[in-house]
Amino acid sequence: MKPLIRLFFRTLRLVLAPFVLLGYWLTQPKGIVRPPAEQLAVDARTRDLALYHFPTCPFCLKVRRTMRRLSLDIELRDARNDDAHRAALLAGGGKPQVPCLLITEADGRQTWLYESDAINAWLNREFGAAA
Repeated sequence: MKPLIRLFFRTLRLVLAPFVLLGYWLTQPKGIVRPPAEQLAVDARTRDLALYHFPTCPFCLKVRRTMRRLSLDIELRDARNDDAHRAALLAGGGKPQVPCLLITEADGRQTWLYESDAINAWLNREFGAAA
């Protein structure tokens, strides 16, 4: 019975995935327009960030929508289809949960931030209009 249920949900995901991605593409927000020098500074700060995600995960889409709205160039690491990224997420963060934002400090310290709401709050605090 368990394999049958697993097969059902995998099939459901396969059928719904294109619609989820189309919906995300159609509803993408416009990004913040910053002066070129300020955008370069933001891009330099985001160079040390990486988002581990699944392409069709609703929570990951929520974080990617915030990244787009804030015009952030954060490296995306697909933890579903890339075994190396999944292994790095498991080794560094301790669990294969996505979304997960890897924040690497200048001194090399790494912070693994889980939960879409916590990631969005951090991004808005660091890069939002008030920042």
